[in-house]
Amino acid sequence: MRFRVVLLLGYLLTLVFSLSTAQGYINKKYRKRMIPGFSLASVDGNNCNGKQECKGAEKISQGNPKQKATNIAQKAAQEATAASEAQNAAGQAAAQQVKSQLAEKAMQSAKAAEAALAGKQQIVETLEQEVREAEAVVQEETASLQNAQGNINAALRAAQQAHAQLKTLTQAVQTAQANVGNAEQAANGAQAEVAEKAQLLEAAKSRVEQLLRQLSSARQDFANTKQAAYKAACAAHEAKVNAQRSRRAATKRRLSSDQLKYIRYLKNLKRRRERQRLYSDNLAD
Repeated sequence: MRFRVVLLLGYLLTLVFSLSTAQGYINKKYRKRMIPGFSLASVDGNNCNGKQECKGAEKISQGNPKQKATNIAQKAAQEATAASEAQNAAGQAAAQQVKSQLAEKAMQSAKAAEAALAGKQQIVETLEQEVREAEAVVQEETASLQNAQGNINAALRAAQQAHAQLKTLTQAVQTAQANVGNAEQAANGAQAEVAEKAQLLEAAKSRVEQLLRQLSSARQDFANTKQAAYKAACAAHEAKVNAQRSRRAATKRRLSSDQLKYIRYLKNLKRRRERQRLYSDNLAD
């Protein structure tokens, strides 16, 4: 019985130390949380033997829950140790009834220690659950932050691409404007050249019409001159013929018949040649 009580007290003290260490680590890693208070079962009756013991219990109940549980555990350990020592002393000097009372008091102290242990275990489980929830929140926020950073990087890349496209389009617009200016200058030059060529064409047409009129007038003048020349030639020929006829008539009076025949033959030959020449000239014209 004594061995079990000592073992339980050692386990309780070890657990209290572990809980204190865990609480300090949690307070450093996360924000400080208010640990809900818990109340142990009242240890009156057999546990409050007299007013002095109850007053001691009231003092223990004051303070924060962590200190309260630690004080209860320490007091229980002290009472269990004192009961065990008193039991040993009573075994030598007192009766069996005193031993039983001391054993019962030790059991009550052990139950109080077990109650404190259960409260501490509940606190540990609650804190572990809160730690798991906080870690889950941290993981979610980390993933969300990574996604947000990825979205920001994608937006930055899209903005850079849009800026590059805008720069390319601006250069293309500037090039197109320069080409439009060159094309307008070329078109203006072409229009001026077309207008100049149109003026030259009109002048050439006017010159052609003038030359055609001059050619027609020259042809008409040539025809009239040719007709007049022909008439003059005919008149001259007729005058020549008449003169020759007069001369022949005068000569006939002095020539024989054979001479006259020969002369008529020559005249006819000459007329034929003259007509052939005139016909050839008309064909040539």
